[in-house]
Amino acid sequence: MISTLLVANRGEIACRIFRTCRALGIATVAVYSDADADALHVREADTAVRLPGAAPADTYLRGDLVVRAALAAGADAVHPGYGFLSENAGFARAVQDAGLLWVGPPAKAIDLMASKTRAKELMAAAGVPLLAPVDPERATADDLPLLLKAAAGGGGRGMRIVRELAELPDGLTAAAAEAAAAFGDGEVFAEPYVERGRHVEVQVMADGHGGVWALGTRDCSLQRRHQKVIEEAPAPGLDDTLRGRLHDAAVAAAHAVGYQGAGTVEFLLAADGRPYFLEMNTRLQVEHPVTEAVFGLDLVALQLRIAEGEPLPTTAPPAPHGHAVEARLYAEDPARDWQPQTGTLHTFHVPDEPGLRLDTGYTDGDTIGVHYDPMLAKVVAHAPTRTEAVRLLARALERARIHGPVTNRELLVRSLRHPDFLAARLDTGFYDRHLDALTPAPAPDDPGPRLAALAAALADAAARQQAPGPGPARFGAWRNISSLPRTKRYRAEPDGTEHEAAYRTTRTGPVPETGERVIAARPDRVTLETGGTTAETDRTTAEPGGTTLETDRATTPSGGITRHFDIAVHGDKAYVDTATGSYTLTALPRFTDPTDRTEPGSLLAPMPGTVVRVADGLAEGAAVTAGQPLIWLEAMKMEHRILAPATGTLTALHAAPGLQVEVGTLLAVVQDAQTVAQDAQTVVQDVQEEPKR
Repeated sequence: MISTLLVANRGEIACRIFRTCRALGIATVAVYSDADADALHVREADTAVRLPGAAPADTYLRGDLVVRAALAAGADAVHPGYGFLSENAGFARAVQDAGLLWVGPPAKAIDLMASKTRAKELMAAAGVPLLAPVDPERATADDLPLLLKAAAGGGGRGMRIVRELAELPDGLTAAAAEAAAAFGDGEVFAEPYVERGRHVEVQVMADGHGGVWALGTRDCSLQRRHQKVIEEAPAPGLDDTLRGRLHDAAVAAAHAVGYQGAGTVEFLLAADGRPYFLEMNTRLQVEHPVTEAVFGLDLVALQLRIAEGEPLPTTAPPAPHGHAVEARLYAEDPARDWQPQTGTLHTFHVPDEPGLRLDTGYTDGDTIGVHYDPMLAKVVAHAPTRTEAVRLLARALERARIHGPVTNRELLVRSLRHPDFLAARLDTGFYDRHLDALTPAPAPDDPGPRLAALAAALADAAARQQAPGPGPARFGAWRNISSLPRTKRYRAEPDGTEHEAAYRTTRTGPVPETGERVIAARPDRVTLETGGTTAETDRTTAEPGGTTLETDRATTPSGGITRHFDIAVHGDKAYVDTATGSYTLTALPRFTDPTDRTEPGSLLAPMPGTVVRVADGLAEGAAVTAGQPLIWLEAMKMEHRILAPATGTLTALHAAPGLQVEVGTLLAVVQDAQTVAQDAQTVVQDVQEEPKR
């Protein structure tokens, strides 16, 4: 029996495994990097062991340190989670060689399946349909488009689509570098890229007594950068024949390698419905909660049971019930090339209601750093039908309170409500086609941002009125009352649009200048009535003794809509949550800071990270073309390209491989051709005029 389990991972998956351990009476051990010293998974574990350093290669990918930590903490078993060392056969052997129980498949099965190239050879021998591999050195135009993939891992790392032969060398280099950074193995391979294919997978669970369960299908077609965004179970729109074929192929794959534990067999469904084997993930998948919801199982508990040598509870799996949908909440900006975001997560709350589940590694006040994946949480909805599950999930995300860095929350809500998604017209090109529509600029006639700014300004005014102080100035029997109109300016994030709120401060509280009626205004909550009609009458306010202090207009409302705004302020940012959406507003100073400027053509680091390379031959004075990749920045285990904003000349280069940068760091300056020509003309003119001075 397992008494103490070390989880060789971090974040939400570590917390999720700990949850099952607590239910089973198993003590828990966490490992953590210096960057994760105060992370939620460390706080939730019974014991925690430090792995010195911050980068994955120095910490979570150091199997020797993890095994040493398990022994030092008195653990008798190790669970790898997903990612990092979860599909590393050498690590599995090291755990077992140390006398510890490995909660995962046999090392031999990992060896056979962890390398995607070897797995395809094995599946071909077993008669499972698959796409023929392509030798990158012999690829021709007829082989295009190609998909480059990391052989040693998944999760979208080390993957590139190549549509032109000229792009192949750079694509191979980038994919290999990303794979090496994520998995410690830079091997990549190429296969045909299927346009508009569906990503469908089968969850398997196998014991050491010959039992194998096929736990239904999942659709994971909605992806960005080859990483899944929305997953659901069962995969919609599959007929019984195709579903049975996929189940049989998955079970055959498990039997072929003597599999034990949780695994996933992934398929690509072409537009004509033909399935092709992609890979087998020899670990627990990120999206396992949707299968748990539909089958009423705890897959981690089953993993632990199988690791202890027990058989599956029954010969056949339980019957599925209902439909489940999962959305991955990322700290990223979809409208800006999915740029990862960092910073303090001030508030993080998702409604806790029947049918909803939250798996996360973050809580209020935690910091989102630069070293790891930007996923904040997985939000899962389960309901009797797909329509009900999708509606429940979209509404839960809409009502969530997320105060901090930009997230993909709005994208998720719009995706779940998109006609193609609702009709189950799913394929891996969904975001390629619909991203612009899913990340629109604010509509000029949308009152939401303006009302949010007004609510933030009224809350700020209410806070100022409630703040202790010397009180209003008095002159004889009169009081100086601040009743003149005031304005406060905000910039909406992340789109950058500016909004101005005008109000007056009165004896009874702030009053908008734009016609809305204030029902209540507190520093943390404002209630407005909008869209109604009003009748005005004179009203006077007097203090005891009959001294008239103020005259204003009383309003009688009719037919308006009452709206509630919850406001939280952190520094110069106001977070405004409403029933139909949330807004992040940055309070702007009354006057623009003249030093807050950058030279035209400046390339600034969009996120904290490390410069991993610059374009070959790039130096000051080099000619560049618009859209040309100049600098590669690594952040959150992904490479991000910094492109030339215009055709012109590189006039400054501050980036170099290995340089650590913060957000906003000046990396380079590109002047467009016209600016360079004007500068040259100015220099010539200065030289000609010099003798005259």
